[in-house]
Amino acid sequence: MNVQTKYGVLKGVTQGDVEVFKGIPYAKPPIGALRFAPPQEPDSWAGVRNADKWGNRCIQIPKESPDSSPDFEPPMSEDCLYLNVWTPAKGAGERFPVAVWIHGGGFFEGHGASMEVDGEEYGRQGVILVSLNYRLSVFGFFSCQELSQEQDGMSGNYGILDQLAALHWVRENIEAFGGDPENVTIFGCSAGGRSVQTLVSSPMTKGLVHHAIMQSSGGYLPGIDSDRTQDIAEEQGKAIFEAAGLVSLEELRALPAEKIFEIGLGAMMAVLREGDGSSLMFVPVIDGRIVPTGYNASVEQGLTMDIDYMLGSTRNDIGVTPEMLENDDKADVYKGSIGWSMKQQEIGRKPSYVYYFTRPLPGNDEGAYHGCEPWYVFHTLSRNWRPMTADDKALSNRMVGYWTNFMKTGNANGAGLPEWKLCTLAEPFVLTLDVE
Repeated sequence: MNVQTKYGVLKGVTQGDVEVFKGIPYAKPPIGALRFAPPQEPDSWAGVRNADKWGNRCIQIPKESPDSSPDFEPPMSEDCLYLNVWTPAKGAGERFPVAVWIHGGGFFEGHGASMEVDGEEYGRQGVILVSLNYRLSVFGFFSCQELSQEQDGMSGNYGILDQLAALHWVRENIEAFGGDPENVTIFGCSAGGRSVQTLVSSPMTKGLVHHAIMQSSGGYLPGIDSDRTQDIAEEQGKAIFEAAGLVSLEELRALPAEKIFEIGLGAMMAVLREGDGSSLMFVPVIDGRIVPTGYNASVEQGLTMDIDYMLGSTRNDIGVTPEMLENDDKADVYKGSIGWSMKQQEIGRKPSYVYYFTRPLPGNDEGAYHGCEPWYVFHTLSRNWRPMTADDKALSNRMVGYWTNFMKTGNANGAGLPEWKLCTLAEPFVLTLDVE
């Protein structure tokens, strides 16, 4: 299947019931003078471009885990701004809803073609899946005074600007793949969920997104904000220069990408050792423009997008201790998910769908660990090393049903699924997701 995009013709590959287009450039390579700069529109190409290989992932620590495979770990490079499209479209005139997946990994690792991510089941349900890579760690979130002076008073949100560039690409090109640019859902887990909250808190996302899902991250819980302001980010940037023994941005841009990553990793580890509560130094910046104010303040002031939301957490999520489990206490992200929905209703908006994933994954004692939902959300249990059961597959089927229903209409409910009620002030309903 060939598709004419704004930049040239792409040839995809057939995967079961869908056509997949891999490694599509949505911005110019952010190298050389474009290192630590907003993404630029990609170049056009002549002829037909084969979209049959995953694009490079951003430079990161190589992943060694049974939940990964060389087949799903493309080469690492600073040149990493690529996305993938899975579409069920068979001809002109199709108008499928679109789901854009933003990967997690602490803003330090991950990519859009990891082992648990796949769009074939979504295609069967009539949804186009887009996944993307974006700049991570020092490449995506480095800030300093010199950069801020160069870029109209703000710097450090390059990874978020990449995500916005990908959404603009979707807006301009997805119709050619059979997608509806007026029905786009963004969703992500962990840092991907935080990315979603960042995007819906930004005025720059207006018109690009119509539904949003935050998995194991995001929400509203006063007192737990960890906002990285522009001043904090620029102060952290000084540590990068000191570690590198450099004094200017020009010198930093001239270093090899691998050296930049090594310096950034060292600076982040130093912050971790200090244990000052700001261990994630490479995270989105509250810069006053892309993200106008803190996450909680954005919710309180009604600055977040007025759209449909789904969000939730896992039983063994970050911060949960054995003592908490014994006392049936929940993670902050669980409480923040309910708080988000309550606050939406308080300010006159529609409440949200809130879930709690409690299925302990078989194979070891990790339980329903942080970030485990994608295996079920993408129906990729067969790729997992764990001894998954028929009950796990049934749970995955239910979750795919809820997620794709929500992506189509903003309502998670549909035929054959137990009712999922909104989490309201009068009835703070939370759907438990577990085997039956």
